[in-house]
Parts: sequence; structure tokens; C-alpha cells
Amino acid sequence: MSVELRCLAECGSLPADVDMGQLFVFDGEPLTVGLATLGGIVLRGGGEARAAELLAGGATKVFLGEAVLRDAETVARLAAAFGAERVGVHVPARRMEVGWSFDTVSNADFSVVSPSLAEPAWEILRADGSRSGVQVHWWLGEMLKRGVAEALVQVDVRDDADLNLCAGLVEEFGGRIWLAPLDDAAPMLADWVAYGRVSKLALAPALFARRDALLPAAQTGAAVEAA
Repeated sequence: MSVELRCLAECGSLPADVDMGQLFVFDGEPLTVGLATLGGIVLRGGGEARAAELLAGGATKVFLGEAVLRDAETVARLAAAFGAERVGVHVPARRMEVGWSFDTVSNADFSVVSPSLAEPAWEILRADGSRSGVQVHWWLGEMLKRGVAEALVQVDVRDDADLNLCAGLVEEFGGRIWLAPLDDAAPMLADWVAYGRVSKLALAPALFARRDALLPAAQTGAAVEAA
């Protein structure tokens, strides 16, 4: 399989050697490049008004963040006004923590210890990094129903459970999902592709510069595309 790549950069430190069309850029003031030349603008905390301003100004695509957690209909309104193909969501995520509870009532002779999750899941993080308690897979399904064109999911894939979660997203939502590391400076991207079935990757500039070493054709089974 081939892998489509984008570079995910802060607006104040855009890499000079990357084509503008390959850039997803985090929103910031001021944006010093033409909006229409970029692959997309990512809003961590900006709301509907900022997204509308960027889209009206010519942005190819805007990935909305926490604003959509507060009002799920934001994407529907923007899609109706500017076209669904220009509206996406940005989803920073971590593995959902498992809690434990003691049931001492339903069984008279013994206590039962129960986990809060039956299986591993990712949950969405707010713009400040706090946990929202909202499961990524379910929420993305709801957003895609409302007209979201694509989702950019930032998460660290660290073990087999994460790879399975990754593969589940791709299997259900296909090419509408971009995956990007959240904090991991040395992600095992070849495993993301081979076992997580990732076909669209967004990488921070330092990782993007090393893409040929991180995603060798011998491991991915095909040449890596950066188009």
C-alpha cells in the first residue's frame, strides 16, 4: 500500500523545504502565507467564527477542534455554508483510563470488581490537554454523519491495543482519517502502516524530514508518496 503524507507544522515555524500544498498548519496570528496554498488549517481551540473567517478567506480545508465538542452542529453549519469537502475535525486523543468499581450488592456471598471499560478505547482531549471522556471512534462516526470531510487524529500508538484501535478506525472510515503522532518523538510508523493499516499520515517537520528512514519501502510494501 502507498502512504499519503502531510507535514503538520506550527504557523510560526513553517519548514522552507516543504511544498505549501503538503502542509497542515496550526492556526495562529498572523498566518503569513496564502490560505489557498496550504493543505489545511488546524484549529485547536478556535470556534465557528474563526473557521468561517478562514474558509471565507480561501482556506482549502479547516480542521475544527474543541469547538465541535461544545456544539456538534458547528460542522453542519459550516459544511452548508462553505461545502462539506472543506470542513474537517482535529481530534487529539489518548488511551482512555480504566477505572475499577466494587459491586457488593448484587452478589450476597462475594464482591465483584468490575472495570469501567470492556475493551481499550481512545478518548478525545480538550485544547488544554485535559480528558473529555468522549470516545474517539463513536464521536467520529457522529461527526462524519454530520458532513465532516476528514478527521485528523493525533494520538500516540504504543502497543498492540493502539494498533488495533487504529486499524478499526481505518477499516470503518477509510481514507477520511489522517493519523498523526501526539507527543511521541520516535513513533514506529512502519508498524502503524503494516498493522494499523494507516494510509494517511501527518508528521511534525522533524519526522517529515526523516520520512524515508521511518517508512522504508521494504517495510511498507510500496513507495511512500508525499503528494
